[in-house]
Amino acid sequence: MYNIQSISQRLLCFLSLIVFMVVSKPSQAQTIKGDYYQIKIYHYKSPQQEAVLDAYLQKSFLPVMHKKGIKNIGIFKPVETDTADRKIYILVPYASWKDVEPENVSASKPAISSTDNNEYVTAAYNNAPYSRIETILLSPFITRPHLMLPKLTGERSKRVYELRSYESPTEAYHHNKVKMFNSGETDIFERLGFNPVFYGSVIAGSRMPNLMYLTTFDDKQSRDEHWKAFDADAQWKGLISDAQYKNNVSKADIIFLYPTAYSDY
Repeated sequence: MYNIQSISQRLLCFLSLIVFMVVSKPSQAQTIKGDYYQIKIYHYKSPQQEAVLDAYLQKSFLPVMHKKGIKNIGIFKPVETDTADRKIYILVPYASWKDVEPENVSASKPAISSTDNNEYVTAAYNNAPYSRIETILLSPFITRPHLMLPKLTGERSKRVYELRSYESPTEAYHHNKVKMFNSGETDIFERLGFNPVFYGSVIAGSRMPNLMYLTTFDDKQSRDEHWKAFDADAQWKGLISDAQYKNNVSKADIIFLYPTAYSDY
């Protein structure tokens, strides 16, 4: 009797271990490593400030970041300029979270070369090269964990980079919208040739809960044609009509950008 009971207990433990391993496997799949993204936005007002920022980003910031092994940095400006609040967008991909901190731990140490003495660094308190700096940090989507370089053939000056922001009413709805992307929306963008650069969930920023993504096109006409095809796509119609994804976006913003001449892409 004792032996039978002992064998039964061992068998139960063995079966429990198998169940634990099976249940744990999906959660392990969620820990896929990917890029972290920083969107840094310089707000400024005058052409003089813009010239200082351009010189700093092109001649100091990019070379130093490249030397550190941080590449594929996008630097963009809005297609439609608000003269009261001009902006420059910098998109930096980091291979891991540990790479984010060293570059952002101190605002008093901008990325400069040891011999640099430019106006950005030496600017007086009453002649700053910008009004303020805004920073957004994002974690990657599971299905698209790394930055993707766009495959465009059109002239750089005519390109349209579309940055979208989808805010959700609660964290639960945000996770639901991310699930919607991972369950087919990103696949549709890829299949239709939207040339996506990144998809990410905002983990630090002024607007949360929120996700953002960037798609790219040769020109405005190409952009409009792609979105027309997207709206008519059967897979998209299936996703948007699925009741589980209702009301997961409370506010959507679209920003049209173009790459600067010195941007990496």
